Amino acid sequence: MSQRRKQLTSSWPADEPNVAYPSAAAKGPALAELGIVTSKNQSPMTTKHRIFTTSFASVYPCYVAKAGKKGRKKSEVDAIICWLTGYTQRGLEAQLKQQKDFETFFHEAPQLNPARSLIKGVVCGVRVEAVKDPTMREIRYLDKLVDELAKGRTMDKILRA
Repeated sequence: MSQRRKQLTSSWPADEPNVAYPSAAAKGPALAELGIVTSKNQSPMTTKHRIFTTSFASVYPCYVAKAGKKGRKKSEVDAIICWLTGYTQRGLEAQLKQQKDFETFFHEAPQLNPARSLIKGVVCGVRVEAVKDPTMREIRYLDKLVDELAKGRTMDKILRA
């Protein structure tokens, strides 16, 4: 075993049970001052996820294309979006035309469907019901509904009827 490897492995907690190692919480304030965000430190300097500032209209064709590849229709994607957000078809088209970002799109939603809390599952390795940020959770709900549509679920099941 190399000398460097011995140094690294000899200082593991299992080898020295009484050694106190600095925790991530102790590093938190220092990291926050640098603008670095970890799960332990939440600073006012945190930046928004870029999906919040992405135009909904730029992602909408991807939702339609994903559903279309599986033989589903644009009208079904629209029905899902309207069910989730409370937009009418005209309201949805207006939001698309105005190029609103995701954050604005969901904040201006007329009436978020109360049954959306019934949406469970994993999107991109993340449990939608465990997402803490409300706007990100709404985006994940929408992703999950479009995934279900593309997987061939019936609209009744997708819309939690």
